[in-house]
Amino acid sequence: MNKSVIDLNECTNCPIRHRAVCARCETDELEQLESMKYYRNYSAGQTMIWAGDKMDFVASVVVGVATLSQTMEDGRTQMVGLLLPSDFIGRPGRDIAPYNVTAVSDVTVCCFRKKPFENMLVTTPHVGQRLLEMALDELDAAREWMLLLGRKTAREKIASLIAIIARRDNEAKSAIPGGQMSVDLPLTREAMADYLGLTLETVSRQVSALKREGIIELEGKRRVIIPDIDVLMDETGDDSDGGPLI
Repeated sequence: MNKSVIDLNECTNCPIRHRAVCARCETDELEQLESMKYYRNYSAGQTMIWAGDKMDFVASVVVGVATLSQTMEDGRTQMVGLLLPSDFIGRPGRDIAPYNVTAVSDVTVCCFRKKPFENMLVTTPHVGQRLLEMALDELDAAREWMLLLGRKTAREKIASLIAIIARRDNEAKSAIPGGQMSVDLPLTREAMADYLGLTLETVSRQVSALKREGIIELEGKRRVIIPDIDVLMDETGDDSDGGPLI
């Protein structure tokens, strides 16, 4: 049985209220969403959606982290994306799930019945506008990831992944970027290797090198302290003239 991750009663109590697809909703529109929503909880390691499943809902990740992956005919699997709090699952107008969605940690999603939600996109334009903004952000992230996988060294890949996760965590806390930061990595080193197209040994070696050089500090298996985010950004290989990731 799935164990409860969070207990929510009203949209106003939601931790992603101002970042999710409902961010611009007025009180009456939140009430409309309330009438079509329900919550689902998933345990770490549980498959939330299988590729090819018929989806009668769309959803926002409220708590936890999930992965998007695709399996080839010969059984090879590639992780193609991370779903973090406030990220959107599903696509209005598409009934079949294109990817497997797997919970990395305990996950709670806020689900909306698909047909009523699609109708609301027509009657409430700013919900559709917010969804478009989120889709464009996801497109930018996909392009960023194409660069990471195609051109970056192993060291740059590890530094970039830590920086990307730190950025999202920073946004969730509405913190001012810069200086020291800390973040809990949602992925095991095995999952990081899968996601980055590296071996487990290479991931461990590069993480140890970043720690040895004082670029990051480790507390336990997942907690990462970043003494100076600008120093970490220097290790990502990104052109600073193009604007910072944070």
